[in-house]
Amino acid sequence: MKIGEAAAVSGCHLETIRYYERIGLLPRPSRTGSGYRAYSAEDVARIRFISRGRELGFSLDEIRSLLRLTEDPELSCEQVDSLARHHLAEIQARQKELRRIARELERTIAGCAGGRRAACAILGALQQSAPRASSRKREDVHRPI
Repeated sequence: MKIGEAAAVSGCHLETIRYYERIGLLPRPSRTGSGYRAYSAEDVARIRFISRGRELGFSLDEIRSLLRLTEDPELSCEQVDSLARHHLAEIQARQKELRRIARELERTIAGCAGGRRAACAILGALQQSAPRASSRKREDVHRPI
């Protein structure tokens, strides 16, 4: 099937499929005589696996590791379990950080009197530097899926 069909069947955008090919998560498909990419059912299953992993918040490197683990049916589930448990711990840490951020934002909003911009408590709070409760970077907290 062509890339558009693979995208429709897998639920993954075709540009994302091309990206997965470029970074090596998806092997380059064969080409038809006219140069179109030709995807197999196995390719589509792999695209679905990658997409589902992204939906669960796994990084591309973690998905790469999981894909390697799927290639050896003799391996124990211990490595997969370990990777999933580590990922869950990271998600829980991000949730804790997001709850802290939400509490701080709620407190800041509650301090807003709705007056003029020059006296805005929200803008004032953003202009102040506050000690961070975590050394986690903002990009780590809001990692895209």
